[in-house]
Amino acid sequence: MTFSFPGNDKENQERNQQNKGLLGSGWRPLERELDWDFLFHLTTNDTLNFAQKTLDFASDVADALGRQHYAWWANILNIFSERTQEQFNEYWEYLTPAPPFPDQRHGEIITVETPVKQMVNRNSIPIDYVLNRLQEITLFKILDLLGKPDLITQYYLDRYFYYPVERFSIWPRLEVVGTVYAYWSEPDIWLEIYAYERGRRCYTLIAQNMTPLVNKATYNLAVMLSGYQSRVGQVQSQYPIRSFPQDIQDFTDGVQQAILNQDQLAVLVQGQPGTGKTAWTQAVAKEILMPLGYVVFILDHDAVENFVPPSYLEKICIIINEADNLAQDRSSAIAQQSSKTEHILGLLDGTLYQSVVEESEGDKNKQLVVLMTCNTTERLDPAMLRKGRVDLTCQFLHKFV
Repeated sequence: MTFSFPGNDKENQERNQQNKGLLGSGWRPLERELDWDFLFHLTTNDTLNFAQKTLDFASDVADALGRQHYAWWANILNIFSERTQEQFNEYWEYLTPAPPFPDQRHGEIITVETPVKQMVNRNSIPIDYVLNRLQEITLFKILDLLGKPDLITQYYLDRYFYYPVERFSIWPRLEVVGTVYAYWSEPDIWLEIYAYERGRRCYTLIAQNMTPLVNKATYNLAVMLSGYQSRVGQVQSQYPIRSFPQDIQDFTDGVQQAILNQDQLAVLVQGQPGTGKTAWTQAVAKEILMPLGYVVFILDHDAVENFVPPSYLEKICIIINEADNLAQDRSSAIAQQSSKTEHILGLLDGTLYQSVVEESEGDKNKQLVVLMTCNTTERLDPAMLRKGRVDLTCQFLHKFV
């Protein structure tokens, strides 16, 4: 004999429809299993609560069996009623440990909402879009590196489900209506997926040490922040370093050694147009920085003023062309109309970069390389050339391009 509760019919119907949808998509109910160590922990550390819940459940069973106005067989059937089953499930959930889930209070986190949408107008550079796109690429490359997880669970409407990992193909095809958790035991990393409306999802990676995976996922990535040309791609170089004049090659060897020895380095090269300054920065990025795991950011005039290095990246290279048009002498009227000079000085000081990473990853060994080009140093703010800001300088004299 079962009892129904009219007030819950609509809620139960919606729940059953969603559960059927999950089951039809390959999900399976996750049954909680008795863990003797967990049960021993309850009896020794939560003794009073354990005894009270046990007595309450025994009393509920006794009430179901001891009804005086029903036949004995009706009382036995009453044990299987919805109400008694709910009481049993509540007691069973207390006796058994919940499926594992991540602890977001500790560890490193990368979060992105997909799909990333681009909001562009004539008056703004879509920096947020490109940086979010970089984060999305990084996250999904990490998932590709991890492969199939050891466990996939979903929590929805007070029920746990699991997805057989042998049936898993790709994450976008996984049916998500609640909160999905996936776990890889060997790198000890969690993935959380939360579904929004209209097909949007939030992916969150949680790990104690994300850096090795991030370094692999961002290998050979370059980001251009330049108006409508802003995009995430790969480092490209038309001219090899050894195709430059010998004096430039010798200077490049010194730059390479400094990159290996210093956590932060700023290089300024000057020369007339056509001497190969921009081509040189691309060659250094391609042949020296990329193999060392640096993510390269190429910034134009507008991007410089609003760029903040992503905190989850360990090694960053920033390329700023035509620095003499950006970091101009602040005593001039043109320079006073923007904060580009102050922003570049903050990058060179390291204060801007460190202020981002110290809050969550101050113990990590962050490395920053800034490569700048200019036609002349006469228009640069004097603070740019002070000791401690620009480490190495070189003048390009030979026509190259």
